[in-house]
Amino acid sequence: MEVTDAIRTAMPRLRPAEAKVGKVLLADPEAVLEATVASLADRAGVSQASVVRFTRALGLSGLPALRIELAQELSRRAVELERSSIAQGEINTSDPVADVVAKLAFHEARAIEQTARGLDLAALEQVAQAIAGGHHVVTLGVGASGLAAADLAQKLQRIGLMCLSSHDTHVQLVHAALADPATVTVAFSYGGRTVEVLRAQRISRQAGALTVAVTNDPESPIAQASQLVLRTTAREAAMRAAALASRIAQLAVVDFLFVRVAQLRFDDLGAALRATFEAVGEQHLPPTTV
Repeated sequence: MEVTDAIRTAMPRLRPAEAKVGKVLLADPEAVLEATVASLADRAGVSQASVVRFTRALGLSGLPALRIELAQELSRRAVELERSSIAQGEINTSDPVADVVAKLAFHEARAIEQTARGLDLAALEQVAQAIAGGHHVVTLGVGASGLAAADLAQKLQRIGLMCLSSHDTHVQLVHAALADPATVTVAFSYGGRTVEVLRAQRISRQAGALTVAVTNDPESPIAQASQLVLRTTAREAAMRAAALASRIAQLAVVDFLFVRVAQLRFDDLGAALRATFEAVGEQHLPPTTV
């Protein structure tokens, strides 16, 4: 995960002094490359101990490690900037439609790339093995995350696997309460703090299910309530009417998981796909000839 994205994710749970260090870094990351603990502390108006605690809150050993991570990130940004000089920026009210499209495409593609790069592949494999091995699946999520939950459900159903999904949070609680050790419960939440999803995940875990969180924050309550975390890496733009990059990143994780399950069940795949294709085939109009 990019260190600046890790800082943004961690900000809500940092101590006030540590958050001041984070704000300084996010405001001018290049300046931190040459900073010492003393100079950074002075710039943030905090103690040197707060700077050290800040780096450790990010899982780093100290400021030198932070500078290395930051230098690597800025180097990658320079490469991305060469790919698109316009698309790097945030969307603003004066953007023409061409720039809006370019910026959205850039940031959504970047969200997928970063999610793939930072994904816990061992956790992904464990979840896929459990689903392919016959565990039935429950998906949880509301709002845009509910769309990702529904997408995983319909994909698994298409290849003949049992998966329960509902946009009704009361029904999600029912599904969670009826879970057992032969259940995999996958909870989708960008910030990991959605109350309804958190409650259902906790109920499912108490019932013995294998609980999985798909979230941007691996330290969030939903992640902590889960046994495995499939982390997304997406940063939402300030100007947005709904989840964009976060939804794309979640859907990418759905695709990664589904394709791996399909690989593991390859011998049974053909019959299930043929049966489901025939079931819905008559609902499609035949192709027209000119």
